[in-house]
Amino acid sequence: MEGKTSREFDESCIFCHFAHNRDEETTVLKQDKEFVCFRDIDPVAPHHYLVIPRDHIVSCKSLNRTHIDLVERMAKFGKEVLLDQGITDMENVRLGFHQPPFISVEHLHLHVLAPASQISTSMQYKFTPGTDRFIAERSLRERLKKVSPLTFASFRQYLGF
Repeated sequence: MEGKTSREFDESCIFCHFAHNRDEETTVLKQDKEFVCFRDIDPVAPHHYLVIPRDHIVSCKSLNRTHIDLVERMAKFGKEVLLDQGITDMENVRLGFHQPPFISVEHLHLHVLAPASQISTSMQYKFTPGTDRFIAERSLRERLKKVSPLTFASFRQYLGF
């Protein structure tokens, strides 16, 4: 587990149930020891999938620089799912995260959308990179380079001790 921002399972989190095979209704498209991918229940593009880590992490705001590789692996996993589904044009793909308070489930999830050019016009506003609502995977990795992990010493310094 990277950093100290996650725990393995949150009983109240529906995505934790998906991640640990405790939900019989959700069709998992792909999974490995670290991630699970399934279809979004309210798709805005012909291919709209969610990639979640098995560990419970609340959101992209819970991450720091130690999670850059995690975000990169999530994106790679999402692209593998697209290839499995016959999508080969990786230039017409959108990968990103909703940012609090615009998240519907408090469990980190990467939106994998293809073709990006076919995102529903009525939902474009929810998936526009660079807004307060949605951050592209690459932009998140860049932002995380500037976020130090919280340590006891830095927390004490923050509090003025």
